[in-house]
Amino acid sequence: MAACRRRLPHGVLYWVTLFSLPGILCFSDLMFVKEPQDVIILRRDSVVLDCLANGEAPITVTWMKNGVKISENERISTLHNGSLYIREAEGRKGDQSDEGFYQCLALNKFGAILSQRAHLSFASMSGFEEQPVSVQVQHGSVARFSCKITANPPAVITWEVNRTALPLAMDRITVLSKGVLQIYGVTKRDAGNYRCVATSVSNRRKSTEAVLTVVPAKEKKYFQKPVIIAPPQNITTSMHQSVTLECVATGNPKPIVSWSRRDHKPIDVFNTRVVGNGNLIISDVKPHHSGVYICRATTPGTRNFTVAMTTVTVLAPPSFTEWPASLTMPRASTARFVCQAEGNPVPKISWLKNGQKINSNGRIKMYNSKLVISHIMPEDDAVYQCMAENSQGSVLSRARLIVVMYEHRPSAPRQLRAETMSSSAIILSWERPLYNSEKIIAYSVHYMKAEGLNNEEYQVVIGNDTTHYIIDDLDPASNFTFYVVAYMPMGASQMSDHVTQSTLEDVPLRAPEISLTSRSPTDVLISWLPISAKFRRGKIIHYRLSYRMSTENTTHNVELPGSTHEYFLEGLNSDTLYLVRIAAATKVGWGESSAWTSHRTPKSTSIRAPRSPELRLDPLNCTTITVRWQQDPDDTATIQGYKLYYKEEGQQESGPVLLDVKDFDYNIGGLDPRKKYHVRLLAYNNMDEGYQADQTVSTPVCVSAPDHVNPPPPPPHHLYAKANSSSSIYLHWGRPAFSSAKAINYTVRCNPVGLQNASLVLYLQTTESHILLQDLEANKKYEFAVRLHVDLLSSPWSPVVYQSTLPDAPPRPPVGVKVTLIEENTALVSWKPPEELDSAVTSYTILYTSRKSWIAGEWQIMHREGTMTMALLENLLPGNIYLVKISAANEAGEGPFSNVVELVVESKENLRVVTRSKQLDSGHREDYSSFYHLDQKSMTGIVVGVCIALTCILICVLILIYRSKARKASIAKTAQQEPHLLPHATASAPTDRQERKATDQVEGSTGPLIPSVESNHFIDAKGGSNLVINGYGPVKNNTKKSWPFFKHNKNGSVEQLSNGGSLTLAAHKQLRCILAFFIM
Repeated sequence: MAACRRRLPHGVLYWVTLFSLPGILCFSDLMFVKEPQDVIILRRDSVVLDCLANGEAPITVTWMKNGVKISENERISTLHNGSLYIREAEGRKGDQSDEGFYQCLALNKFGAILSQRAHLSFASMSGFEEQPVSVQVQHGSVARFSCKITANPPAVITWEVNRTALPLAMDRITVLSKGVLQIYGVTKRDAGNYRCVATSVSNRRKSTEAVLTVVPAKEKKYFQKPVIIAPPQNITTSMHQSVTLECVATGNPKPIVSWSRRDHKPIDVFNTRVVGNGNLIISDVKPHHSGVYICRATTPGTRNFTVAMTTVTVLAPPSFTEWPASLTMPRASTARFVCQAEGNPVPKISWLKNGQKINSNGRIKMYNSKLVISHIMPEDDAVYQCMAENSQGSVLSRARLIVVMYEHRPSAPRQLRAETMSSSAIILSWERPLYNSEKIIAYSVHYMKAEGLNNEEYQVVIGNDTTHYIIDDLDPASNFTFYVVAYMPMGASQMSDHVTQSTLEDVPLRAPEISLTSRSPTDVLISWLPISAKFRRGKIIHYRLSYRMSTENTTHNVELPGSTHEYFLEGLNSDTLYLVRIAAATKVGWGESSAWTSHRTPKSTSIRAPRSPELRLDPLNCTTITVRWQQDPDDTATIQGYKLYYKEEGQQESGPVLLDVKDFDYNIGGLDPRKKYHVRLLAYNNMDEGYQADQTVSTPVCVSAPDHVNPPPPPPHHLYAKANSSSSIYLHWGRPAFSSAKAINYTVRCNPVGLQNASLVLYLQTTESHILLQDLEANKKYEFAVRLHVDLLSSPWSPVVYQSTLPDAPPRPPVGVKVTLIEENTALVSWKPPEELDSAVTSYTILYTSRKSWIAGEWQIMHREGTMTMALLENLLPGNIYLVKISAANEAGEGPFSNVVELVVESKENLRVVTRSKQLDSGHREDYSSFYHLDQKSMTGIVVGVCIALTCILICVLILIYRSKARKASIAKTAQQEPHLLPHATASAPTDRQERKATDQVEGSTGPLIPSVESNHFIDAKGGSNLVINGYGPVKNNTKKSWPFFKHNKNGSVEQLSNGGSLTLAAHKQLRCILAFFIM
């Protein structure tokens, strides 16, 4: 039989993941063909217990006795077919006996299954529990004898009369299987000695003899009401047994016996019969035969009757009504097995894994009849059995769990570390898996208490963008075990290594409950019990007792070591009311003190009064306290009774409750759950009241008292975070709806995303549903969660929300601020973004003014987008000094301005530029280079634009030259062909001078086509100019507004032609637009 492949192709695994296919894909079912059965043997007999399993070979069979594996020896061995052979079974008492419960365990490569239990017992017979008793009856009446004996197997009881077998052929003699002999219509021949004989496979016993004496009946018979002299007895029996319900009645006339059921159901006629004169026998009993049966004896012809009732209980072994189904599940999913069984008594359900009993712990939980395995691992691949058992037997049902795993799943998370943050919080951090970490979509963090059994395992799923997590709401001073699993779409990784970490101690949550008693009028014995671990929250190292008289404010304090549990106060005043309280401390600090407990010392004249009893209070449930006490045995004072007083803390005292001297316990009911009560008890007599004993006790939480106990509240909802500034975030949430609880406060948790330092976690308390968190880091992402506290209950944490603080305004001004005059009334301002900038600049603000306006406090403002680092200042007035400064702004605000840069604009007669940097308040000056360093993108654009413009101009010039030459040639040809059309002043041909002049005029048409532009002529509507910029900075135009690279004459003048002027002007405009675009 082929082995099952545990690694599936991607497609099959996909469907397995989606649907969690029930059943086993390729599992050869392991099952029992024969199982051991109950057997009864004689001592020294040999026995074979069958066990035959079917499944994929090889199959190994082992045997267990009373849950312990059997060690084979010469006397006990396993046969080749798996059966157990016991030679000469031992019946001695103790461990040497072979009697017990046997089970076989069959194991193959897929898992193991356990058989049902088989009881091996030895045949035995006890002595008689009931023997016949001598009777004397009247002639014609009924004689009855009974005997009872316990035997294994049940003994067969027969009867003898005068030591000979009793003849059973007569109708008036009835022998019941349970050991009863009935003789109706007794005659003198029936007189004699009767005894019963019990016989089984192991023994034969005879009872003592009982004498039957028959006396004559009365001559005159009077009417006698029916009387049941042998009523039926309650019977509890197993299924498939026979039940005998005896009912013997007498009367005159002879009564008629009938049977019915109390529930008015008909009696099963197929399995019942009446034996003798009214005995009902039910054979092969089943659960539906259970019920109350009524025997009715009625006088014939009348309504006179009497009844007797009996209850029949049929015990049934377990039987399944729902069987667990086999499952095929992907790793890290959850498997659920369901098993239902019925029987009487109600069967107990337990679960086995590969034949071993499963204990509920961590991720494996058993809820009633369900087995839930969360976060399945490869180790969970096994055979599971549901075992239902009661006093009548056991039955098992099996199911297989196959865990499929994706071949390319990530490896386990690495380097798991745990660091204690506080008494209730631990932070975990880990490294991503070494393999396939890019496929991770989430992590799950698992944790549970490290000590104790049946601990709950908790799981938290987090995103794949973090490798740390804070686990809070843990118990203080407790050890916890953690591990992490990585998830991918098709499965999960192996679990990481387990780490164990303990939380810090905290102050005690409660104070001890104290008891006060007096041994004399001037002393008080204070005693207390240790605080439970739940409220202790660490090791108690100190106790502090505080006491004072009720009429004084001065308090006396006594500190005691943590190992002390009583203290004796002496030298007190008699007949005085003292107040006492106690507080406990761990190494973290002191917990809250208990409420004041009052105690009155005895009167000085009460030396002979009863001493205080030893008092003990125990909560019986959430609303009842059990008060127990014991009087001092050395007390010689007379006690008439006890007086009991009690009160809730802070309320009026109730009592006294008068109790008898024989009473030593009393229940105080009608209390409120989760409240502290003060109880005092004293003995009294006719002379005086005795010394009192005082003690406090708290009632527990009661889930059955919904009017008094509120469940844990739900977490706050609609959590919303909004950045308020670079150092604050406003947090708002909605309060859950409550029926009776009142919110006390909220706890807000705040920490940066990607936290590595536990000290950065911030916990804040507030009573409002909003809070402004301040002193945060700028431009940093934070995560927030809120929980609600009601009374002593806390809600879970709300879902986490994320928000980032705003960035700070630019801390520094722009750098490299330069101002250059590029025309008579136009200047170019350039700068670089601020240094150490956390966020992008959204805009720049440029302030400039003349020195005269600066004195008056007037500035002109320009704004540029954050992507620009240049601007043009236009309409500047000659003969003025201009001041320029620049600031950068982002979404958080505007940063500081740069140092003021001065620009000197001289008059037209003596035009020159002086640029100097000056800080007005300190006189600091800085020299800047006259070259402008443009960014590469701007330079590339300018070069490309200039090249395109020059190419267009060159093409136009070539076209004009070509057209000029063509025109010249056309004129010359025309002159030769039609000379009369040439203009002339005289009839003679033109002179050489005139000819040269005409030629020069024609050739002059090939000169530059770009006209002169006035100095104040701007094309760009945004303030651009005709400035040309090369790689070293701006190049200023000459005073003649000419373009020297288009000159061809010697004196450097430019001649303008009307022909083609518009085309040249368009080219000039295009170039200026390109330059202006890149400048802006």
